[in-house]
Amino acid sequence: MKDNLLKNANFNKEEVNAILSHFETKEYKKKEYLLQAGHVCNQKYFILNGCIRCFVIDYNGKEHNILFGTENYWIGDLQSFIHETEATYNMQALENTTVLTISKEKWNHLLDAYPSFSRYSIPLFQNAFIKQQQRITESFTLTAEERFQIFTTRFPHLLQRISQKHIASYLGITPEFLSLLRKK
Repeated sequence: MKDNLLKNANFNKEEVNAILSHFETKEYKKKEYLLQAGHVCNQKYFILNGCIRCFVIDYNGKEHNILFGTENYWIGDLQSFIHETEATYNMQALENTTVLTISKEKWNHLLDAYPSFSRYSIPLFQNAFIKQQQRITESFTLTAEERFQIFTTRFPHLLQRISQKHIASYLGITPEFLSLLRKK
């Protein structure tokens, strides 16, 4: 995370060390939940290694993957974290995963104590919003084949790390149809 902070904001080394002291390292085993819908998301997570899926469960009990997070990626239920409401999303490790966690209280302290942390945070939220808009637009306007092509272009590193079932769920198609697309 040190490299991420130095690369994405104008921190000095003392600030980086002070900021990092507010984080805690946690490890999650494959299939372990970081967050379940209905609980309050009181942590933000920065992924050091591993892979996490963020998903919802519909009225029929079917899971729908919303996003995948891997190394150097921030993940959490933003609405729940900010408003301290019940989480909509579930977050589950797809591999053994190590994260840095920070509580809302410590996050807010960093925002107040370090103007450079505020400048670092703004693009995080802007980029998350932009990615969410892209995903919504693509899901309504593109064919399954086009969505698959975009997925393979944006996330080639995930094709071997994530099961076909999870990729199909993310794309909104069946695993069988995904298999046909992969053969093309």
